[in-house]
Amino acid sequence: MGNACSSNLGIPPAKGPNAVGCTDFMMDHTTQGSFFRLYYPCQETEKPEQPDWVPCVEYFNGLADFMKINRTLSERIFNYLFGSFKIPASVDAPFKSNAKCPVVIFSHGLGAFRTLYSAICAELASQGFIVASVEHRDQSASATYYFREKTESEKANKNVPKSCAPDQDHLVREWMYYRSLQHGEREFPLRNKQVKQRADECILALDRLTEINSGLTVQNVLQTQFDWTTLENSMDLCRIAAVGHSFGGATVIEALCKEVKFKCGIALDSWMFPLDDELFPRVKQPIFFINSEKFQWAGNISRMKKLDSAVIQRKMITIRGTVHQSFPDFTFLTGNWIGKLMKLKGEIDPEVAMDLCNKATLAFLQRHLGLQKNFNQWDPLIDGQDDNLIQGTNVTVLQSSI
Repeated sequence: MGNACSSNLGIPPAKGPNAVGCTDFMMDHTTQGSFFRLYYPCQETEKPEQPDWVPCVEYFNGLADFMKINRTLSERIFNYLFGSFKIPASVDAPFKSNAKCPVVIFSHGLGAFRTLYSAICAELASQGFIVASVEHRDQSASATYYFREKTESEKANKNVPKSCAPDQDHLVREWMYYRSLQHGEREFPLRNKQVKQRADECILALDRLTEINSGLTVQNVLQTQFDWTTLENSMDLCRIAAVGHSFGGATVIEALCKEVKFKCGIALDSWMFPLDDELFPRVKQPIFFINSEKFQWAGNISRMKKLDSAVIQRKMITIRGTVHQSFPDFTFLTGNWIGKLMKLKGEIDPEVAMDLCNKATLAFLQRHLGLQKNFNQWDPLIDGQDDNLIQGTNVTVLQSSI
């Protein structure tokens, strides 16, 4: 995959003091297993090998399905637009941190997958966090995969094609694509079931990290070069947060309700529709809503406001000039006219928007995870104190709807 279309475009490098490594992890090869990309502070290397932003062509096919466009045509377009981009992190670089790392579990949006939020995840890793970006298998990702055991005839046939990553000899990769709503199907039951599975997958990823931290030997189905034993005792498991975008924002709230180990949550332009009403009073942790100016509407905001509390900190800011896709990496990878045409770019410079989002996130994490860092320099952003921020929302919500 590759193109010549990337002049001045690209995912900005992380700004924190640590170099960033990344690796992929899959434990239990079935759909019930855990699959995530891990971002972590790493040793500096001379010429870091950076991973492709989109790992293989099947993900382009999944994006095409999600956008309801022809796969063959879109594969060429996507490959031209995005095929040459790399993630600003070193593949399988050795882990290195001077202190135990707080942990973030990240949940992607509808039609996304584990690699599309690398600007946010790499920034957190550069600031000393270990971040697991989960790839969800509830059929809300545009594409993902798992493995099944080979049949006897497949074992006999040596010509089974390989794709995307090194596989185990006895396993066959199976792709799982985005599931659209069927004709006449009600949306809430599907999304509600998905958000519960997504929260379970975030908790499962945390369980896997906990095992790795305790020194248990883990079997990574993906045969990467990363040495997982180096992560023993590396994580501060008293300091864990959940972060997610859109459907991932709803997933954060569901996960906080299900797992008290998450000490706080950050919901980026959250889509609140999938959540049960009775969930809201049961969430006991601080939550920070960081919204875009163009995506939100009164009904969605009024559901966020159901989480308002006199005793637990619940904050909301809106970034001026942003659109829903100002949070994933797409916003950095398209020129102005294509970006605006495809609603991947807002009016604000994407780097300015992302910087505000990341700094406000870090300040909130320091406050609620009790970190000994200097992220509190950005505390005013939590209250919307910046020319590019709005405290609360730009959406008018009638009192009667709250």
